[in-house]
Amino acid sequence: MDVFRNSQEPFGRQRRTTMRSYGMRLRDNIRCKNFWQELSGSLGDLGTFIPILLALAYVNKVDLGTTLLFTGMYNVVTGVLFGVPMPVQPMKSIAAVAIAEGPDRLTVPQIMAAGLSTGAVLAFLGLSGLMTVVDKIVPLPVVRGIQLSQGIAFGITAVKYILYNQDFTANKSSGDRMWIGLDGLLLALAACVVIILCTGPGGGRQCRSPRQEEVGETTRSRNSETHEDVESSNEAPGESARKWVAPAGILLFLLGVVLAIIRDPATLGDLKLGPSPLKLVKISMNDWKVGFVRAAIPQLPLSVLNSVVAVCKLSNDLFPNKTVTVFSVSTSVGLMNLVGCWFGAMPVCHGAGGLAGQYKFGARNGLAPALLGGAKLVLSLLLGSSLLRLLASFPVGLLGALLLFSGAELAMACRDQNSNEDAFVMLVCTIVSLSKASAAIGFATGMLVFLLLKLRDLPTEYPRYISGARNLVKKSVQPDEHRVGYHAQLLASS
Repeated sequence: MDVFRNSQEPFGRQRRTTMRSYGMRLRDNIRCKNFWQELSGSLGDLGTFIPILLALAYVNKVDLGTTLLFTGMYNVVTGVLFGVPMPVQPMKSIAAVAIAEGPDRLTVPQIMAAGLSTGAVLAFLGLSGLMTVVDKIVPLPVVRGIQLSQGIAFGITAVKYILYNQDFTANKSSGDRMWIGLDGLLLALAACVVIILCTGPGGGRQCRSPRQEEVGETTRSRNSETHEDVESSNEAPGESARKWVAPAGILLFLLGVVLAIIRDPATLGDLKLGPSPLKLVKISMNDWKVGFVRAAIPQLPLSVLNSVVAVCKLSNDLFPNKTVTVFSVSTSVGLMNLVGCWFGAMPVCHGAGGLAGQYKFGARNGLAPALLGGAKLVLSLLLGSSLLRLLASFPVGLLGALLLFSGAELAMACRDQNSNEDAFVMLVCTIVSLSKASAAIGFATGMLVFLLLKLRDLPTEYPRYISGARNLVKKSVQPDEHRVGYHAQLLASS
């Protein structure tokens, strides 16, 4: 018995050591270094989250409280596991189809069927390893083209939010915005000024030149030699010198809540304590068919490219010490939707735009999404769907300001395409994606242009190959000189 106990002690000790190291890694993923900066960064992607959620809640009757509950859990889990400000955003293509004008708008079961279908495909691609193959095949200029198109699209939408009144239920603008007012043009412009003063130009680590990369590596090596604590956020050289005047995200969000209450004081009377009841969504065979064909198929290319491949590339650019793989991100998106959509939660994904937005406003690790998730959980459990009217009164101009600089941060990630060939592929992919409003068409065009440029380099090698082949042919058919001379002597003697 003593021998058996002694043989088990090393295994038990090793298991405890492994669990302790894993727990320490999870703790480091949400370690607080600058609480207000992380809290500000957690609000950086609200410019896309709130408008789409409001539209789905008003037009398609998607439950707000249930969505806040599940997205809050997703935020907390992804923040702890990934250790980077991994966002949880709506699936934009599904939302666009769902809120389209006309009598054929998608119902809640059809929206959930689309989310479940997309989640199942992404989970399969991630677990089977096929997503890793896709990530290796897609060249970086094409990925940058998708990122650039998304960043510009965010910027265009943000400018519309700032300049024009928005009717999210109809998914269109409804007239010019007044200069003065609680949601006026001056308020939105002032918000832009505050963001620039607080966050600066942005750009992050991925926009550094080779000289800056060399300086950064030298600095890190010196810090490691002197055993100095190197911050895991891997800020670019010069970024630490930039002073954070104030957490812009917090200031704008609090201002928006106050203005929303002033604009519609009756919203406080509509608030009711208690969460929304959880109900299983009944999905018929027709709902599966309509949801998959009309919403899931258009969403899949965007999810693969922007929600998995592009977000992994951007995350590894911004946080090289915390590798995020396409396997983990694809599986995460799949599992989120396979859980929440059965209860009527809005289909969600990770996105490069949300990551850029949170980074822009100060997020540097998993604490930012964990804080946002905790706030969503508290609001969903305390107030539930009664928050809908308050969110509807939130100044849209402020959301436009947040979205504008999130898009600019995402677009700036593409500055590393320095060669003419890479820049050409990226720009063609971007232009086609924006003109056709389809990431899938832009991706296919970018891949085709990339292959054509590679084929274009082959003809320069053909003459050498052809001349080499001709030399081989000549040697194989050229008669032996000694043999020819021997036969000539025989003929002469005869």
